[in-house]
Amino acid sequence: MSATLAEVLRTFGPAYLNQHALSTAQARAWRAIVACRTPALGGQVQQCDRCGREQRLFHSCRNRHCPQCQSGARDAWRQAQLAELLPVPYCHLVFTLPHALNSLAQFHARWVYRTLMQCAAATLTEFAANTRWLGATPAFTLVLHTWTQDLRRHIHVHALMACGGLDDQGQWCAPKRSPTFLFPVHALSKVLRGKFLDALLLAGQAGKLPHDPASTDVARHARLAQLRAHDWVVYAKTPLAGPEVVLDYLSRYTHRVAISNERIVGIDGQGVRLRVRADDHGGKRTVLIDGQDFIARFLQHVLPRGFKRIRHYGLLSPAVKAQKLAAARAALAMPAANEQAREDAAAFLKRVAGIDIACCPHCKLGQWRTTAILPPERAGEHGAIANCRGPP
Repeated sequence: MSATLAEVLRTFGPAYLNQHALSTAQARAWRAIVACRTPALGGQVQQCDRCGREQRLFHSCRNRHCPQCQSGARDAWRQAQLAELLPVPYCHLVFTLPHALNSLAQFHARWVYRTLMQCAAATLTEFAANTRWLGATPAFTLVLHTWTQDLRRHIHVHALMACGGLDDQGQWCAPKRSPTFLFPVHALSKVLRGKFLDALLLAGQAGKLPHDPASTDVARHARLAQLRAHDWVVYAKTPLAGPEVVLDYLSRYTHRVAISNERIVGIDGQGVRLRVRADDHGGKRTVLIDGQDFIARFLQHVLPRGFKRIRHYGLLSPAVKAQKLAAARAALAMPAANEQAREDAAAFLKRVAGIDIACCPHCKLGQWRTTAILPPERAGEHGAIANCRGPP
């Protein structure tokens, strides 16, 4: 029988909390996930104005780590981004950190994640500015992921980049080698490695990593040698064409959480049974993970408070997006942006799929009307982690 992440936390949480402290961000995510769509968050009573059927809807927690809340957010985000796509192929690249940095990320997650995104962005911008490859300002989005299928730490950034850019004269420049080839991945990986290791050295010298597990000069030199010898992985996937394909592809990454409820096969006395990828051809297998180990693995993917895991650069940078995208559309002879692309998820479902979420599914004639507000109920189980504390 399938289970949910909230049920895993309820089942194995008390034993885990007896032995582990939570950071503020982890405690907040835990409370939200356990309370999501339950009386703890309150809700409303709705009644059909034709057949009189009633339903109770409890509020969502809207926490970005909650598997129940990301589907609707993904659909709304997808529609909002449609107006910003350009009619060119898009390339998907993945920048991965060596696992030798996992221990540093355990104590300085914010610095590691931020530095990886900054170095990936700087690398792509630098290659785009080079006239050998593009000679223009690019347009790309980065999305941070930190997990493997079985919830181990695997820090990587997905980049979706338009194949082309806008030059200083306002002209659109296609890639020099071919319409769908941007940059050589081996050269990207070497530049990424150089930028990250330079940042690591400077941060250590400036005392910005006080809890670095490599606490001695000998340990830091050994790690640096290992990182220099390691092949840093930058992977380029098949270019994508067409705005619908691009958005469907990107939206699968932007609002993905470390674990979805659909992949939790069940809970038993031995632990949590999880469905994971078995091969590159879509095959699946089931693994058994000890309950407390499962929670520990999940919690390491809770992001530091306020950290933005989706970031836009170049023509999509928030400071210049309106002006630069308008110039790119003009250079590509595109029509004006379609404001309908910014509709919300409910309107999108009604327009495209003919689904009206306000329509009663029983009589299919009436509309749901709110008849009462349900106040939040204070559940004792949430108080169990109220005073937990740990490193930020």
